Amino acid sequence: QVQLVESGGGSVQAGESLRLSCAASGRISSHNVMGWYRQGPGEERELVAGIDTRGKTNYADFAEGRFVISKDNAKNTVFLQMNNLKPEDTAVYYCKLTQLTSPNFWGQGTQVTVSA
Repeated sequence: QVQLVESGGGSVQAGESLRLSCAASGRISSHNVMGWYRQGPGEERELVAGIDTRGKTNYADFAEGRFVISKDNAKNTVFLQMNNLKPEDTAVYYCKLTQLTSPNFWGQGTQVTVSA
């Protein structure tokens, strides 16, 4: 069964950076989309960024130009470089794997806390 493990979260000051990683293991199609979502306290889970195996990316408006998603297809690992972090970025960040004929898979989440 597919498993996703996130890492790289932590507590930082506003303006600092973090790099999140998500390693996927198991039976994974060569055609897939991996992405990052986040959920703050009392908030709905929302898309941060996604990337497919060809490198096509999409970003939420709040992430465009500030966050960068990348992927190592050979290792089935996706990264999220988060620059110029703001207090409103505080959330649990989740990795998601989407495949055409399979259910979505989610990681356990990693906490990101940004203080002013």
